[in-house]
Amino acid sequence: MIKIKLNVFLIVLGLVGLLSACSQSPYPGFDKSVNGVYIKYHEKSDATNTALLNDVVEVEMKYYLEDTVLFDSKLFNAPLKFPIIEPTFEGDLYAALTELHEGDSATIVFPADSFYMVTAGISTLPEFVTSGSPMYFDIRLLNIQTEAELIAEEQAFLKQRKEEEQTKLEVLLQSLDGDFETMESGLYVMDLKRGKGRKPQAGDVLKVHFTISDIDGNQLFTSLGRDPMEVTYGEIFDTKGFDEGIGYLRKGGKNRLIVPSSLAFDSLGRGQMVLPYTTLIYETELVDIKTKEQADKEREAARKAEQAAADLARQNESKKISAYLKQHNINTQPNESGLYYIEKEAGTGAQAESGKTVKVHYTLYNIEGQKLQSSLDGGQAFSFELGKGQVIQGWDEGIALMKAGGKATLLLPSNLAYGSVARGEDIPAYSPLVFDVELLEVIE
Repeated sequence: MIKIKLNVFLIVLGLVGLLSACSQSPYPGFDKSVNGVYIKYHEKSDATNTALLNDVVEVEMKYYLEDTVLFDSKLFNAPLKFPIIEPTFEGDLYAALTELHEGDSATIVFPADSFYMVTAGISTLPEFVTSGSPMYFDIRLLNIQTEAELIAEEQAFLKQRKEEEQTKLEVLLQSLDGDFETMESGLYVMDLKRGKGRKPQAGDVLKVHFTISDIDGNQLFTSLGRDPMEVTYGEIFDTKGFDEGIGYLRKGGKNRLIVPSSLAFDSLGRGQMVLPYTTLIYETELVDIKTKEQADKEREAARKAEQAAADLARQNESKKISAYLKQHNINTQPNESGLYYIEKEAGTGAQAESGKTVKVHYTLYNIEGQKLQSSLDGGQAFSFELGKGQVIQGWDEGIALMKAGGKATLLLPSNLAYGSVARGEDIPAYSPLVFDVELLEVIE
């Protein structure tokens, strides 16, 4: 059965360029072209044009090893589009693409070693790759564009977007019937709720809620439902329109900002989320405003309070562990590291050892017994390579004491977990943790 393995890093690198030593080995069923490409055609079109250096090709492409699919553009519901560069070795992808005509379908092949060890820069081959094994590319060439054609297409697209933006903006402003103020910058501001106090000054620290939509009403972002965003007024935070618009608010006030693309992302856009020449609509609320001095003073007070809480937690950690052991009638002595390993059910399978991949189910509790998370809830076991620092120290030590099929409770003092680093509200600094673990499998 073919296994699907998607590696985005390798996908990107594979399109930038594939380096390889020249392969002298023949591949059954493949013919060698004058460019050194080992190729097998599936379909040949009547087209006569082929891609030249700097042309942009649009392709459907899948590449794979004999038993492992690495990438298939069909899974992304869109073909790939990239420029032709100079071949980096005899018989590479780019050499093949310069031989294909629009509409042609073919498979090319060359050694997989070069892709992993040279292109991806991996010092050793992945375990599923055998040295010298072939790597295949199924390619259907859909379209070829010259560099000039691509530039013309992009310019036409940008021109259309710019005209559409202006039309949509005019329609929106007419529907508002003048219920807005036009600023010198080109920003449009509508007051939704009057606030109190002064307006922001440079250096003030603002707490702001805001929602961003495009002019068609599609919501792109909102801070509602979470803590307000902290903004230092006068410093770049978001778009020019937003950074200007919050300056018209007073504490408790709300406004709507109509931000033309010239004050947002202009002709560049922001990926697929914000296309070029997109007017953005902000709903903003100034929750709080403080001077830099006030904000610094509060931050320092919060830092001291956090440090005091951490110091107290460190002092009380051993008491909490003792109370837990007493409550659960646990007489187990800790390991030298401080780990308490409480075996619930002995395993009968393979011993977990450093360097082996283990698969486990776990449930995490704080020392007070509150459940924090569990792999059982999602039905997805957790796998990692033991002894390589991929997990907290207590796991590397505790799981190594188990055999497949075993169950245990690991009581970890904070020095074997997250130490002085808080991991959200549930795991403050110096938190001992309790894990119920089941070792499902040890993979040799």
